[in-house]
Amino acid sequence: MSTLEKAGSAGADGSDRFVLITGCSGAGKSTLLAELAARGFATVEEPGRRIVREELASGGTALPWVDGEAFARRAIEMALADRRAAASEGWVFFDRGLIDAASALQTVTGEPVLGPLARAHRYHRRVFMAPPWPEIFETDPERRHGLDAALPEYDRLTQELPHLGYEVIVLPKTTVAARADFVLGMLETAR
Repeated sequence: MSTLEKAGSAGADGSDRFVLITGCSGAGKSTLLAELAARGFATVEEPGRRIVREELASGGTALPWVDGEAFARRAIEMALADRRAAASEGWVFFDRGLIDAASALQTVTGEPVLGPLARAHRYHRRVFMAPPWPEIFETDPERRHGLDAALPEYDRLTQELPHLGYEVIVLPKTTVAARADFVLGMLETAR
């Protein structure tokens, strides 16, 4: 078994309290996570952004616009480490995560990693999807692609998540506080 497939069974690893917030780039996921953190919840920053910062600082090439495969493999390893490190007793909110990374690697290489990883390392059954939101989309040094490049990833995740057994909940385009209230309300009704 490869390091990408090791350990983790549904529920035993905290999956009943691990909440995945995914979706379109630039659609307010990180801002939502910041609001949830301000309310006292445990949050985990997006692996991709951390990798890009590290690679840019060190002159590395595991960047999505340079070596997509190396970037995705690092994102998988980081997402697995994030899950192991999540120690909170309550909800833990993940800004993207293992499914995003495995989907990216599978798309880049054709390697069938998504299904095995998704079965071995579950999140809460309700996954929150940030829909494309052109009005707030911005590029930055860590997000160099435009909205047109972000849409195929959003479409792919929208298709893959239900096939992996997740209930996809689309986040409303509203204030950050209202989005956080929405997420918490939807989780409360899922208990």
